[in-house]
Amino acid sequence: MSRQVQPTFVLVHGAFANSFSFAPLQAELGLLGHRSVAVDLPGHGFGATYSRAYQAPQDLEGLATAPGSIKDVTLTDNAAHLIGILERARRNGPVILVSHSRGGLTATAAANARPDLIDRLVYISAWCPVDLDVSDYYAEPEMATVDVGSLAMAMAGNPAELGLLRVNFRTADPDALAAFKAAFLADGTDEEFLTFLNTFQPDENLDVGTCSDRAQAATWGRIPRTYVRLAGDASLPLAIQDRLIREGNALTPDNPYDVHTLESSHLKWLVDPAPAARILGELSQ
Repeated sequence: MSRQVQPTFVLVHGAFANSFSFAPLQAELGLLGHRSVAVDLPGHGFGATYSRAYQAPQDLEGLATAPGSIKDVTLTDNAAHLIGILERARRNGPVILVSHSRGGLTATAAANARPDLIDRLVYISAWCPVDLDVSDYYAEPEMATVDVGSLAMAMAGNPAELGLLRVNFRTADPDALAAFKAAFLADGTDEEFLTFLNTFQPDENLDVGTCSDRAQAATWGRIPRTYVRLAGDASLPLAIQDRLIREGNALTPDNPYDVHTLESSHLKWLVDPAPAARILGELSQ
């Protein structure tokens, strides 16, 4: 009995994250009969740097100067790595590329370069810049509610000297922890928040792209795409998510986003992945 070839979901994480955070979602997708691959971008997952200074008792001076493997990694490097995975996945059938948060930048860059490898793009509260560079969106009204100082409260070292962004997610500072929870998982329990925080890695690369990495109508714009809005997201507020959707639709009005909404903070949908898995499953039909 012949069966229709099922797509492979390729999952791309956000800043300071890695493939580990997708484990509950992959389990849910698997139980629904779907296959998936969670990507570790360069310098993430087992390629990340966890220095001795990061262990308890922490050596904060050492942490501020320890080298990190993600230094000098660029968005181009991330996109090239993802394209290699997409090429392998595409040999087995259709590919649905799913990105979260900062992972949307890499997904967009890959789609600009190789639209032939992607059957559908799915952004889950993810960056897909069209009119501006990402850094410029932070000065826009839609981002006015974002607490940009929450990461700075636990910053370690000078990014310009380290060549990377380093945050001490193992801090015991109650103010920093409260700010992190409000930004990432306000709708989760304290236990869920601390568990998720311990999956974060301290280092992230600095390159978020330029105007050449924005969505391109001729390539990115011809791929069917979905945007899953996270209604309770404090890190990427609903207002900026909606703006990105509008800008994408204006760029390619004949290929608008298919839009869905989850009642979730930035991370809760990964802690309780069943609703997101159902949406993804429907897209595979």
